[in-house]
Amino acid sequence: MKKKIALLLVVLATTLTASAQFEQGKKYVGASLTGLNLSYNGMDKFNLGVEGQAGYCVMDNIMAMADVAYNGNGELPDALSLGVGGRYYIIQNGIFLGANVKYVHSNDNYNDVMPGVEVGYAFFINRFVTIEPALYYQQSFKDHSNYSTVGLRIGLGIYLP
Repeated sequence: MKKKIALLLVVLATTLTASAQFEQGKKYVGASLTGLNLSYNGMDKFNLGVEGQAGYCVMDNIMAMADVAYNGNGELPDALSLGVGGRYYIIQNGIFLGANVKYVHSNDNYNDVMPGVEVGYAFFINRFVTIEPALYYQQSFKDHSNYSTVGLRIGLGIYLP
């Protein structure tokens, strides 16, 4: 009987702490690598990108985000992007859906507005730090066949109280 009560208390404590991960008022800072030949569009052969993100939970399970990214490859000019978006955490175990829009500029005078979507998972290493793999798609308005991108992003996130 004591074992059952202890197990019930452990499960209850786990449930209570899990539900507080994406609560209103939480702040988020993250960085991720994109590319490493894990993204595809019609123009790139090798692509490496670095992205920084910041976010704030405006409601439970809903986060507003901003990001800045740098992408480079061996053939096309390097590109810088600025964006805003949001995430919805579907369930308290860390699965999320995201939507964003980015302004992309490269040094060969290419400018584009690219809306995108993502699905990912926030795997908690401890109470605050996550590893966040995500699949994403960015749609180009200027040149659909060459610049629209599908890829995998691997990130590291920190959720601050």
